[in-house]
Amino acid sequence: MHTKETFSELISSKLKLIRTEQGLSQEELCTLVGISKKTLIQIEKRRLNANWTTTVAICALFNQSPYLHSLIGDQPIEFIRLVAYTDPSLATKTLGGHVWWTTIEHQGKYRIQQNMVSQHYRILDHDDFRWFSTFDRDEAFRKLIELRATHDEKGDTKK
Repeated sequence: MHTKETFSELISSKLKLIRTEQGLSQEELCTLVGISKKTLIQIEKRRLNANWTTTVAICALFNQSPYLHSLIGDQPIEFIRLVAYTDPSLATKTLGGHVWWTTIEHQGKYRIQQNMVSQHYRILDHDDFRWFSTFDRDEAFRKLIELRATHDEKGDTKK
């Protein structure tokens, strides 16, 4: 399971690659993110991990980074939400999971997908809206049953 600390450690371990992919000098990245050059050097030399705020800033600023997408296997901002929130119920539009995702269960208008990189699960509807995300397989299946029961009775309303 990913926590803020383990995710910050992952981003820290690849920060130099992310920075160079973006064509930024150390000074430019420091200005963008709001950290000192000394701190950045410590992170890039793996003597220190970025704090949560810096990790979130990196994911927000470089949300379209191909390297960051391949590292996480999902949209960086959505992954930040998954790690940050204890209730990751998000009815946000996705691209449908054609690259990093494998559908492991399909019931009615919902499907459970697993990310091939991070191994987390999500539930999408037939319009590719994300209804739920978790690292726990059993929790994903329980939520799928709950969603089907709730929305088969009440229609297609999003939360």
